Amino acid sequence: MTATGRRGLAIIGGGKIGEALLSGLIRRGGADGILVVERSPERAAQLTERYGVPAVELADAAARARVLLLAVKPQDIDTLLGLVAGHVDDGHLVVSVAAGVPTKRIEAALPAGVPVVRVMPNTPALVDEGMSVLSAGAHAGEQDLDEAEALLAAVGQVRRVPEAQQDAVTALSGSGPAYFFYLVEAMVDAGILLGLPRALAADLIVQTALGAAVMMRDTGEHPVQLREAVTSPGGTTIAAIRELERHGVRAALIAAIEAAHSRSVELGVDKA
Repeated sequence: MTATGRRGLAIIGGGKIGEALLSGLIRRGGADGILVVERSPERAAQLTERYGVPAVELADAAARARVLLLAVKPQDIDTLLGLVAGHVDDGHLVVSVAAGVPTKRIEAALPAGVPVVRVMPNTPALVDEGMSVLSAGAHAGEQDLDEAEALLAAVGQVRRVPEAQQDAVTALSGSGPAYFFYLVEAMVDAGILLGLPRALAADLIVQTALGAAVMMRDTGEHPVQLREAVTSPGGTTIAAIRELERHGVRAALIAAIEAAHSRSVELGVDKA
């Protein structure tokens, strides 16, 4: 099949982020034109049954789809690129969501001129509230970025950054949901310690987190202003804030995000 005969999207890798993108895209636009490539037959069958999309071999996907979305773990990217290289040309658009893997590493493994767009999504794409950040490789033009952005916009917000900022993006928003889940877990445990049933504590914290996020998004106020509006002199909130500062929670969060950034840089180094 020639490049002009290709259409649609092939998601290569049916793990958590691949499924998050698949489910969101289908919710927005249906399954037409979407293919899945998954090395586990059991997982492939599961995705086909759940979403009604064909699971095909890699060569078939490359022959039929213009956009190839590489949704594998960074540790598996080199193996996948070795398999993909013989089936792609400059009529494809390769979109990679492998954390930490730079476009130049992908381009070096593919035929010359193949456009590559690097994306850092996150798992809230499962509920159409993802944050995806795009960067163009050496051969990707504005039209390629537009195409990738339209794809990711189906599952949330999209931003574009120079690729040099992608490791910071990975540390902040790519891994970011886990930080919030960790904090919510601790707050629910605190509610249980104070005598609340687990289900009630979870309901209180989840709705509080949702409300706080919407306030930050919709009011445009700085988080400090919003926090100060809750913090009365001599009240309960300032007592809690004092303990958070005393235990170095702010410093710990900054250090954690720096560690995630360092790991993203490490993952991007070609070990071959």
